[in-house]
Amino acid sequence: MEMQDIIADKERTKEDEGATDSVLDAKTEASEEGEQFHYSKLRSRPEDIYSEASFIGSPTKAGKQTEGSARLYRAGCVFLTIFSLVLLLVVIILSVKLQTGSAACPQRQEAAEQKSAPVCDNKQCQTFIQSHLLGCQQCADGWLTLGRSCFYLSTFRLSWDKSQMNCTARGGSLAVITSQSIQEFLTKEGRLKYWIGLRQKTDGWTWVNNTALQESYWAEAQPRGDCGMLSSGDPPRNNWFKTSCEASTYFICQVKF
Repeated sequence: MEMQDIIADKERTKEDEGATDSVLDAKTEASEEGEQFHYSKLRSRPEDIYSEASFIGSPTKAGKQTEGSARLYRAGCVFLTIFSLVLLLVVIILSVKLQTGSAACPQRQEAAEQKSAPVCDNKQCQTFIQSHLLGCQQCADGWLTLGRSCFYLSTFRLSWDKSQMNCTARGGSLAVITSQSIQEFLTKEGRLKYWIGLRQKTDGWTWVNNTALQESYWAEAQPRGDCGMLSSGDPPRNNWFKTSCEASTYFICQVKF
C-alpha cells in the first residue's frame, strides 16, 4: 500500500513538472512572437513617417508653384515692354507731325465759305493754332491786331530812317497801307502824326517792301518832302502828308504773321 502511494506520488510529480514545462514553453513562444511583432513594427515606422512627410510637404508641388510664379513674372515684364514701345511710337509720330514743313492751315470765315483749305508753312499754322485754339494772343502786349497783321503805334518820336530801324528790331517794318480797311483802322486808333512805310525814290513813291504805291490818301495841300506821314486827326480819305525824312515824329510798325 505504501509502495503504491509512493509510485503514485512520483507520477503526479512528473506530470506536474511536464505541465510546468509546457506552460514555460508556451510563455517562451509567446514572448518570442511578441518580440518579433514589436521589432517588425519598429522597422516599418520610419517608412510610415517618411510617407507622411512626403505627403505633407511635397517638393514637387513647391517646384510647380515656383515655376508658375516665374511664368507670371515673365508675362508681366513682356506686357510692360510692349506697352512702353507703343507709347514711344505714339510720341515719335506726334513729334514728326508737329515738325512737318507744310500742312492744311485753317483760315478765317471767308476761306470757310469758299470751302478751301489753303496751304501754309509750319510757323503760320502754329501761330494760328496758338491764337485761336489755345487762347494765346496773336500780337504782343501793346500791339493792335487787324487781319493777319500786328500794328504798334509808338509813343516817342524819331526820324523816318531811325523809325524804320526801330521797327526792324521789333521784327517788322514801318506800316504798309494797301487797303482802305487798314487806312481807316490806323486813322481811328491813332491820335497823332505817324511815319508810315512810304518814301519817294527816283521812280516814284514806293513802300518799304519795294512795291509801288497804287492807292493813296494824300491831303490836298502838300508841303515838300520825300517821306510819307499819316495824320490821324484828319479824315481817313485824305490824311497823308509829304514831309522831310529828317523830321522827328511818331511812327507805326507792322508785323505780319
